[in-house]
Amino acid sequence: MASNDPLLQPYQLKHLTLKNRIMTTSHEPAYPEDGMPKDRYRAYHVERAKAGVAMTMTAGSASVSRDSPPVFNNVLVWKDEVVGWMRKLADECHDQGCAVMIQLTHLGRRTGWDKGAWLPSVSSTRDREPAHRRFPKLAEDWDIARIIGDFADAAERMKQAGLDGVEIMTHGHLLDQFISPLTNELDGPYGKESLATRMRLTLDIIDAVRRRVGDAFIVGTRFAPDEAEEGGITEEMGLEIAHMFKASGQVDYLNINRGRIHTDPAMTDMIPIQGARSAPHLDLAGRVRAEVGLPTFHAARIPDVATARHAVVTGQLDMVGMTRAHMADPYIVQKIREGREDDIRPCVGATYCLDRIYGAGEALCIHNAATGRELTMPHKIARAEQPKRIVIAGAGPAGLEAARVAAERGHHVTVFEAADQPGGQVRLTAQTKRRSEMIGIIDWRMAQCAARDVEFRFNTWAEADDVMALNPDVVIVATGGLPHTDILSSGDDLTVSAWDILSGDAKPGRDVLIYDEAGDHAALQAADVLAASGAKVEIMTRDRSFSPDVMAMNLVPYMRSLQEKDVTFTVTWLLKAVRKAGNRLMATLGTDYSKFTKDKDYDQIVVNCGTMPNADLYFDLKEQSVNRGEVDHAALIDGRPQELRTNPEGRFQLFRIGDAVSARNTHAAIYDALRLVKDI
Repeated sequence: MASNDPLLQPYQLKHLTLKNRIMTTSHEPAYPEDGMPKDRYRAYHVERAKAGVAMTMTAGSASVSRDSPPVFNNVLVWKDEVVGWMRKLADECHDQGCAVMIQLTHLGRRTGWDKGAWLPSVSSTRDREPAHRRFPKLAEDWDIARIIGDFADAAERMKQAGLDGVEIMTHGHLLDQFISPLTNELDGPYGKESLATRMRLTLDIIDAVRRRVGDAFIVGTRFAPDEAEEGGITEEMGLEIAHMFKASGQVDYLNINRGRIHTDPAMTDMIPIQGARSAPHLDLAGRVRAEVGLPTFHAARIPDVATARHAVVTGQLDMVGMTRAHMADPYIVQKIREGREDDIRPCVGATYCLDRIYGAGEALCIHNAATGRELTMPHKIARAEQPKRIVIAGAGPAGLEAARVAAERGHHVTVFEAADQPGGQVRLTAQTKRRSEMIGIIDWRMAQCAARDVEFRFNTWAEADDVMALNPDVVIVATGGLPHTDILSSGDDLTVSAWDILSGDAKPGRDVLIYDEAGDHAALQAADVLAASGAKVEIMTRDRSFSPDVMAMNLVPYMRSLQEKDVTFTVTWLLKAVRKAGNRLMATLGTDYSKFTKDKDYDQIVVNCGTMPNADLYFDLKEQSVNRGEVDHAALIDGRPQELRTNPEGRFQLFRIGDAVSARNTHAAIYDALRLVKDI
């Protein structure tokens, strides 16, 4: 029966019929192997195709030239061997009724000469891009001719691979560097003289691509009609550019961004993270569509179905990109079709995915551990052959994921939680208004557990006898950790933890040292609380950079909040001891680089040094378990059940997960739970 939902209506893009209005825009999850989109890469896209997305756009920034070396494990479309791998991906997605495109680019100065073949990067400017910190050479005429040919060659390869089209990426990359008045210092036919000359390279490339692939192939472009920076591309200039694309007769759609991407703050404005408003650039995309008339796509913090539906209903978009949302839940379209929107796992805007990529890692979702692991981890949990009684201690992210998966397996699950509500450290994190969306990690799992009759016992500190009374087959200890504050040669009792500040258990001081050895969010969140109270704050670390685990895009809102207040950052110093000095505290500071020490006084000292496992229950139960808590790592990694039986007198299997093992992060806790419990 046909649906009236605007998101489920088909859309005709030239000759291509898209079955609904939801797509994933081009993004690079950094899963390629040797620059090729092999099995893992293909499985990631096929999973979303199976779930009903109308079009999957692969390879954010697939590299067309050897002097555009990858900065985050991009697909290398200048290699002929890419054709076979892309054909497999396209064929499997097409089998699911899903269209497939790829984004082609030359990164220009947005890369480094010390990567790939160590060729000099090339641009229309000799200025370095702050984010990648390498100086390019100024493009010569033969560079330009070669790059035009490289784009055409790459597009032809993609047509040979059976894709439906290519997207030419300008935004922030080489073509945009030519287009923007901020980054073109060339003279001549491609130079800075006018918009027409600055646009010539992009239009020449589109012309070369179209001549190579013909009319029965989609060619679009992704660009920013507004750089949102003085001296850059203005909105009016951007509309003129959009009209130039239309006038060329060779561009089938426009994919709209706003802003620049040359710094971490600029990138964060363009791809907003949690705490920012939803769809902040939708108005620009809507204006381009209304005034230019070309099919218009857009994706930027459209995290939920309501926002996506609004974008289509109001006529601002033809196709709506829900890219990060599909990393959190690949089955969005299927759940819309089945009337299960409440069941969609929410994107909480943590941007763990992108921050990992820009830190040379691979994209992972903070609370869907199966994303990017489709070859080994299930998005859908299979029922177990034999139901078991499973007891879980702890209702933080690890415990709740274990409960959810166990319940989906058909087991009878009881969860003990010492607090009066679930969440653990995530609930503490969510007390910061800007990070309040994190509670979605907990709320979604609680709803999943409620739908499967998981029994919760809150306000109950689980003792061994309580667990044994339930006659369990499996016990999972997910009791998390407690702040590690025993770190100094003397004076530990004179400090408070970052948790104490966040929870309100410690009143903010006026002149405060935050000593951070964990490098995670807690220190910066505590600094936010302290600075907002009017305190003078010094954040100190023994590392050569501060808060490395917060990563690039998540660091931006902290810096915007803290830099306007009385907050300083001190690196390469460590806190050795604390003693009383009248009504103040004297800190002895040292360094790993020498034996030098110095004293400095504060009225409050806050330490953030991770957590220590809260694992007494585990050790109390260890000798009563059949495996004495031992994990068969080979079985865990290979996806086989845990079958160790080292204690003939044992009565149940025992495992611990998350921070009850060691201090890690939310994703690690959830992954621990999923890969263990999916085979129980």
